Parts: sequence; structure tokens; C-alpha cells
Amino acid sequence: MCIFDLVLIASVLMSVLALLVVAGLAATGRFASAGRVLRAWIIYVAAYLAVVVVVSLFTRPRELPIGENACFDDWCLAVERIERGPAPSHTATVAFRLSSRARRISQRERYVSVYLLDGRGQRSEPRSPANAEPFDVLLAPGQTIHTLREFDLPGDASAARLVITHEGGFPIGWFIIGEGPFRKGIQLPIR
Repeated sequence: MCIFDLVLIASVLMSVLALLVVAGLAATGRFASAGRVLRAWIIYVAAYLAVVVVVSLFTRPRELPIGENACFDDWCLAVERIERGPAPSHTATVAFRLSSRARRISQRERYVSVYLLDGRGQRSEPRSPANAEPFDVLLAPGQTIHTLREFDLPGDASAARLVITHEGGFPIGWFIIGEGPFRKGIQLPIR
């Protein structure tokens, strides 16, 4: 958990409190005071969301070296190795390590997506080899598993990047400073 996660939590709690105060003031007939509190809350929310959008527009994607964990709460994913196929095939096999830092509960991470992005911005989707574990497999506390994905490399594979992101579900990252709606996931260069 980073400082911006805490800022989001504090903002949500402050919003609930502000809206309760507005409701209480309105219920007691103090509409002018309720309007001032509501106006201050709207200004805060607008400023907060503007910061989220601006930071997500101008922040470079996080680069992840091979072997380093990208963690989403206590669920982690790491690229262990990338193996390129022989020249005529233009394929790559990526070995992933999925692990749980949780101590007491089993968990999974939903909506994790990986894809290749070439220098022109074209996206290549992965293929799962037979018997490859899905990314949303349930992990016991402290458990680690390994899985593979295969990709067809684009024509300009020298500029290809592996992107790790979330696609689908409620986009909570859209409301976290440093994440936001325009963040381009975590990336690794394919060499």
C-alpha cells in the first residue's frame, strides 16, 4: 500500500463524513450551511480527480525488471524469463511467477491482462499453452505457482514491450493518484 492509496481512503472517509454533515444540516433547516459544506466537498472532489487525471497523463509507465514482483495488494506477478523462438517463427514464450504474500487467507487477482505492444502501438494477445495456469488461480497463503504465455512477435519486435495491466471489473485504479485512467500499465522491454 502506498501513500496515494491512503490518500484515496482518507478522501472516501472524508466524503462520507461531509455528506453526512450536509444531510444533518439540511435536516435541521440550515440550508445555507449545508450548501457551503456541499460546495467545499464538490471543489475538493473536482481538484482530487483533476490531479488523478493530470498525473496519469504525464506519468511514464512503470518499468519492471525481469524477476521483480508487481504486487496488487498481497497477490504478486513476476516475469521470470522471456525466451524468443527461432527467427522464422517470430514467437516468444514468457514464464510468469504468481505468488501470494498473504499469511492467513487464500486469494486471487481478477482481470489481470498481459499483451505485447510493438513500436507502432499494435497489440498482440497471448496464447495459453495446454495446462497453463490462469492468472486468476486461487493461491493459498504464501503459495507460488508458475505459468506460461506465448506471443507472436510483431514485425518490429526490437521495440516490443510486454504490458501487465488490469482490464475489466471496477476500475478502482482510476481514482488513485499515480494510477488513473490514462496509465499504461507495467511494462518490460522484450529483448
